[in-house]
Amino acid sequence: MFSFSTMGWNKRGLVSAINIDTYVFSSMQGTLESIRDVLKNLRIADAYSLLRRYYDSTIINVYTNLYLEENFTFETYYVPEINDWLEGKKKIPEYRFMSSYIRNSSRLSTITALLFQDDRYKNIRERCNDHTHYNYYEHVLINDNEIVMVDRIKMLDTFSKDLEAIFIQHLSQIFYLNDHYLMSSDYIDHLDAGLPPPEGSEQFVAAFIQDIYDRILKVKRPDIADEIKNHTAMKLI
Repeated sequence: MFSFSTMGWNKRGLVSAINIDTYVFSSMQGTLESIRDVLKNLRIADAYSLLRRYYDSTIINVYTNLYLEENFTFETYYVPEINDWLEGKKKIPEYRFMSSYIRNSSRLSTITALLFQDDRYKNIRERCNDHTHYNYYEHVLINDNEIVMVDRIKMLDTFSKDLEAIFIQHLSQIFYLNDHYLMSSDYIDHLDAGLPPPEGSEQFVAAFIQDIYDRILKVKRPDIADEIKNHTAMKLI
């Protein structure tokens, strides 16, 4: 739903006619589906490798949005660092560079301060790497679904919290950068039907976004939820 709803928002600084986030979000959906399928077979180490991939994709998404916003000019129009990646001419920068760029951005400083009050994201990254590279023997064992391990449920619970934390980090940063992504289709739907849009409908929030805000952000990170609400003119409830 997020992929489809953002399709019509063009990105300044790129040659693409369709918002590149559309396919980034649908690709993320594929990774999340793969995680679900792998966890059904209790291959927890493999799931962590996919979680690292999901984490990387969220960082790439925030970085490209932020970099385009900070480096677009009407004089040059294209932002070659991102446009060349889009056209397959250049690799995206490595994770550490992108992560540092995001954390040092003044545009995200308030959200960054809230997200990084503790070491949770550093610990998540280390867990992903430990499982991916079998840094400890227990990570070999945890990927064997026929071995009875007393810590399996505990590890699945940790995995769930790690995934949730990455999800919160990603959406809080994207919502903060692109609050128009919260918009419902009411305004455009009325125009397409030849009807006058309801007053203020350009500020209506999509139902699925409000649901995410209510069930995840307000419950798990009310501090971030409040900051997003205070930062936007969109009518979050």
